[in-house]
Amino acid sequence: MDQLTWWRGAVIYQIYPRSMLDTNGDGVGDLQGIINKLDYIASLNVDAIWISPFFTSPMKDFGYDISDYRDVDPMFGSMQDFDDLIAKAHSLNIKVIIDQVLSHTSDQHQWFIESREDRANAKQDWYVWAKPNEDGTPPNNWLAIFGGCAWEWEPRRQQYYLHNFLTSQPDLNFHNEDVRNAVLDNVQFWLDKGVDGFRLDAITFCFHDDLLRDNPAKPKDKRQGRGFSEDNPYAYQYHYFNNTRPETVSFIEDLRALINRYPGAVTLGEVSSEDSLATMAEYTQGNERLHMAYSFELLTDDFSAEYIRETVEALEGRIGDGWPCWAIGNHDVQRVASRWGKGQATPEMIKMLNAMLCSLRGSVCSYQGEELGLTEAKIEYGQLQDPFGIAFWPMFKGRDGCRTPMPWSEKSLNAGFSEAKPWLPVATAHYALSVESQEQDEQSILNSYRHFLGWRKKHPTLINGDIEFIVTAEPILSFIRSDEGISYLICFNLDAQQQTLTLPEMGIDEVLIDHGLVNGTVSNGLLTLPPYGCFYAQLTSI
Repeated sequence: MDQLTWWRGAVIYQIYPRSMLDTNGDGVGDLQGIINKLDYIASLNVDAIWISPFFTSPMKDFGYDISDYRDVDPMFGSMQDFDDLIAKAHSLNIKVIIDQVLSHTSDQHQWFIESREDRANAKQDWYVWAKPNEDGTPPNNWLAIFGGCAWEWEPRRQQYYLHNFLTSQPDLNFHNEDVRNAVLDNVQFWLDKGVDGFRLDAITFCFHDDLLRDNPAKPKDKRQGRGFSEDNPYAYQYHYFNNTRPETVSFIEDLRALINRYPGAVTLGEVSSEDSLATMAEYTQGNERLHMAYSFELLTDDFSAEYIRETVEALEGRIGDGWPCWAIGNHDVQRVASRWGKGQATPEMIKMLNAMLCSLRGSVCSYQGEELGLTEAKIEYGQLQDPFGIAFWPMFKGRDGCRTPMPWSEKSLNAGFSEAKPWLPVATAHYALSVESQEQDEQSILNSYRHFLGWRKKHPTLINGDIEFIVTAEPILSFIRSDEGISYLICFNLDAQQQTLTLPEMGIDEVLIDHGLVNGTVSNGLLTLPPYGCFYAQLTSI
């Protein structure tokens, strides 16, 4: 692995700490739990872990509301635990990426506590404050993703403050140079601790329009959910002025300049904008911005060969020398086995989806539990923890269903996650999908995942190669990956019915069958793909 470019084509395993493993008996996962499972994670053949927030927080948004950027919340352990985690991960040749939530803080952060006191303190303009209209209403029509107006009244200042998410997550004022410098200092703190990179949460939300112009209305036929449901009022606007502002690029370049002082450290941006693919391309352009970015474009309900092909092609056509990162699941969306499987996902389908994701050009984020084929857990209203789900119940049931604890042992209390009552219940259907159960089955989703990622490492073309799609009828997704004179034809059947495809007129040198997946067969120029079958073939060199 090249230590400077290790991230290109890397598989990054996302850990949601609350749900990995509880070692201190409080029902919540912790850093020692991650350390305990690092050998397991190494066995998956992934290259890095991305750890969702573990910083000091009141946990109103479960760690994405940070009150101290430079300390570990006692719920998760201590700074020594984090140091031990870094050391063990590196001993296993696993890179460590951590979340950074730069655009907003908790309202319990000392910066905000000081800023809200009056209009004359040293941090009076560290957050986005605005006077009310003459009639006392908020300064504009901006909405919060988690529901309602994006402005909250602060009686001490007789002003409103901006919050793009919860009212307890006030937005920092990135137009203030002191704020930008303080944020970069916090990033440097973790670089000095030895982290290998950052996943940048809500990076498009750092800057706001300083003229506070209203967002224009969005026609009903243009409303779509990307990280929020379409019936959320947030979908009713074009978000031109409360995020994805031009100034963000300059800050990203400052951030990259800092990162470059730590060779091998990387940045991965989460992009959500009116045109996320265009923003991904803009934010990763050249060597002075983000190393890579991912969006919600494959985290939607849309599932077809055409949609996947057109999404990837659209980015490839714009990204130039930038580098993509793809994900089909994370802690914010319904699990892919349920979302794309529509409740009928078979092990073969899940194996195929994992392989398909890891065969696209780019790096990969793989969410914990995807290697087991975990489905979305059913959470009753009385069990909900997610404020997003509570606000929009029952039309949108929130994000708790993808955040339930990892099942380690089918026959253990709480599937081996905790000896106490877990913060979210272990899904009944997940017991049979436990790690212990799947490790005993050579044909399990888990062992397929391990085998495929190990096989992928032996084929650099799948990691570094260009991609060119072949237009095929549904439900077949087909493309060619090429690198240094080696080309692979790759096909996936996205359906539960057998499919036949007339192969393009190109010479096949060797059919690759050692990837461990359900394999297609070739006869008389026809490719037959079993249900959820795959086909990898090296093409004859020209």
